[in-house]
Amino acid sequence: MSLALTRTPSRDAEGTRRAHSRHHSSVDESIVGPDSWSRRILGGYLPLVIACLVIVLPLLWMALSSLKTSGEVVTQDLVLWPHHPSLTAYLNASAKVDFPQLFLNSVLVTAVGAVVKLVLAITSAYAFSFLRFPGRRFIFIAILVALMVPSQVSLVPNYITIAGLGGVNTYWGIILPGLGTAFGTFLLRQNFMSLPIDVLEAAEMDGAGHLGRLFRMVVPMSTPAIATVGLVTIVDEWNNYIWPLVITTDDSRMTLPVGLTLLKNIEGDPSAYPVLMAGAVVVILPVLIVFLFLQRYIVAGLTQGAVK
Repeated sequence: MSLALTRTPSRDAEGTRRAHSRHHSSVDESIVGPDSWSRRILGGYLPLVIACLVIVLPLLWMALSSLKTSGEVVTQDLVLWPHHPSLTAYLNASAKVDFPQLFLNSVLVTAVGAVVKLVLAITSAYAFSFLRFPGRRFIFIAILVALMVPSQVSLVPNYITIAGLGGVNTYWGIILPGLGTAFGTFLLRQNFMSLPIDVLEAAEMDGAGHLGRLFRMVVPMSTPAIATVGLVTIVDEWNNYIWPLVITTDDSRMTLPVGLTLLKNIEGDPSAYPVLMAGAVVVILPVLIVFLFLQRYIVAGLTQGAVK
């Protein structure tokens, strides 16, 4: 009798599980239907496709226009693909502007500025996350306020300071005012706060100091977020235009975005449009290459940095 009593609930439970599974299968079949696919396409894929087209089509048109002749660019008939692709526009642009020197200046300014800003962001984020010192919250709030202030507000004070120090037409004059990175500090601080504190406490018990915990524990566990900050910093440094334009007047110290202004004397000539497009391609291409190498870290880094 006891055996029968113990088996009855199991049979009932088995029947309940089967009914539950049938219910879920019917619900899944009802969800995956024409209406669901239409909502998924209209609400998900279609906006993504439109956003990609808005971003990609101008870049594609710029690259194709740099391979066209002036007659194919300035015409009433739309020419999508160049009939005879050539690099003539790039050669003409190189003849008018010293692209190797401008490229070297941009690489130097971007490399030094990005490395210093990334190191400062990592160390300051570690301090805000794991150190206790007076005024920590107030200083962090001040950094958040700095995110809301446009960089153009400090343009005149920075110029007066750098010019007074003799930094006009110098590399350090271009790099120095932009070394502070409120965005990088904020993002990395949010990411560091989500790390398991037990690991850091165990490392501290083993005798690891702050630098040891930072570079042996925190940095390896935060690689996606650090790569994201690094990519954003590189793009920002490479595309920086206003400050290098203000602080440099010598062609040998100009960066690539500023050096394109040397082509302004041909802007009134419609036949020079392929040359301008070629110069723009030279400026954008290095950033796209860096993005291709680091793009897999972007989503993971922003997600880890945004959620504690």
